Amino acid sequence: MTKLHTYSTEVTWTGAKDEGTKTYRSYERSYDISIDGKATIKGSSDPAFRGDPTCHNPEDLLVASASSCHMLWYLHYCSINKIIVKTYTDKAEGVMSEAKDGSGRFEKITLRPVITVEDGADMEKAMALHHDANKACFIANSLTCPIEHEATITLA
Repeated sequence: MTKLHTYSTEVTWTGAKDEGTKTYRSYERSYDISIDGKATIKGSSDPAFRGDPTCHNPEDLLVASASSCHMLWYLHYCSINKIIVKTYTDKAEGVMSEAKDGSGRFEKITLRPVITVEDGADMEKAMALHHDANKACFIANSLTCPIEHEATITLA
């Protein structure tokens, strides 16, 4: 039997100003993402689309979701394979193409985790576990663009 999980968020547009969407330039692209019991996330569109560069945009959040989901699965697989991870940092990057009509899609997301594992770890296995993490990642399984991995693993 499939186990279902439900995630609820509330997105509230905060950029109506005085005129609302009277014109393309009359409103802000700002919004709040609220999830019960969690800090509010201030969002906007990408600055290329008249957004506030100090706020998170949907594209940032998609790349961060792919990166963090992969990390959590990777840490899980390391723990059950007796590979002790000491540090993990990922500078992930997503590439989105924009069509002439303004629509777009992500072409790829590249994860670049830099990981430190405890001395004596099986480095080949530590690297291979990225494949397992990608296969299990809920976000990666939900996207149509490829997710590439350029991991660096060092011993503590």
